[in-house]
Amino acid sequence: MNVIEINGLTRKFGDFTAVDDVSFNVEKGSIFGFLGPNGSGKSTCIRMLCGLLAPTSGTATVNGFDIVKQSEQVKQSIGYMNQAFSLYRDLTVEENLTFFGGIYGLRGKELADRRSKVTDLVGIRSYANRRAGDLSGGWKQRLSLAAALIHEPPLIFLDEPTAGIDPVARRELWDLLFELASSGKTLFVTTHYMDEAERCNQIGYIYLSKLVLKGTPHELKELPEVCPPHTKRIAIATLSPAPALSALKTQPFAVDVTLVESEIHLLMPDDTKNQTVLDAMEKAGTPGYNVRDVEPSLEDVFVLLTRELARKMP
Repeated sequence: MNVIEINGLTRKFGDFTAVDDVSFNVEKGSIFGFLGPNGSGKSTCIRMLCGLLAPTSGTATVNGFDIVKQSEQVKQSIGYMNQAFSLYRDLTVEENLTFFGGIYGLRGKELADRRSKVTDLVGIRSYANRRAGDLSGGWKQRLSLAAALIHEPPLIFLDEPTAGIDPVARRELWDLLFELASSGKTLFVTTHYMDEAERCNQIGYIYLSKLVLKGTPHELKELPEVCPPHTKRIAIATLSPAPALSALKTQPFAVDVTLVESEIHLLMPDDTKNQTVLDAMEKAGTPGYNVRDVEPSLEDVFVLLTRELARKMP
């Protein structure tokens, strides 16, 4: 069952096309990652799906509601969590949840029950009487998630939910998101963190207003553009990664070279010997060691595809 169905969705602002003929579906209970460079059309697409912006052409339904004809029903049936903290800083945690519950028509015991449930779910009960503006970044995001869940929406849009928070808070927030997905909620997530994209069931990649691919992380890594025939990918440890990267880029066997954390990832013809690579690095004064075969990462996928798409542009 699909909770989002999009067919030919297009949005123009004058002569500028922000979203161009986009079509895809999102299944119930899945985590859908919506990725793309800044300015690619992600936010415009989400605004249309949330019933906040009418499309120029095309159709879409969210939770069975038409985003144009039933935009108010769409808004009532979704939760939305922004990367920027948008709740009231001078109100306490409990007061914020009471306010947002009231917006969705919750009153009395029903509101109290929902407020208690989401407070426990996101683990913020001990901060219930603290002003929202005094919370750390991670706790602000937990409060934002609680506010997005207060009315029990089946679908939640999360626009870069972990931007600007520390790694521990980021992991804890994703643990919460997995709990929500396992309970049947559908999550529509934008992120620039590739480790978060790896956790999504499906990924859509939008580039310059067009949806250029959609699939599981495994399917995307198997694309011929990412793994060309007769090539292999290796990781090389080196004490001088930046100079080594520059040195390897000049080698004839280098199909693609990327720095991933402290290792060099090299895509090269599969008949190239690892020793040939090490010899070239030694000659350049940037010796390498501990060579191992690696699978492409999602970062490799998006870097290679973006380069290829940019190359094809007029």
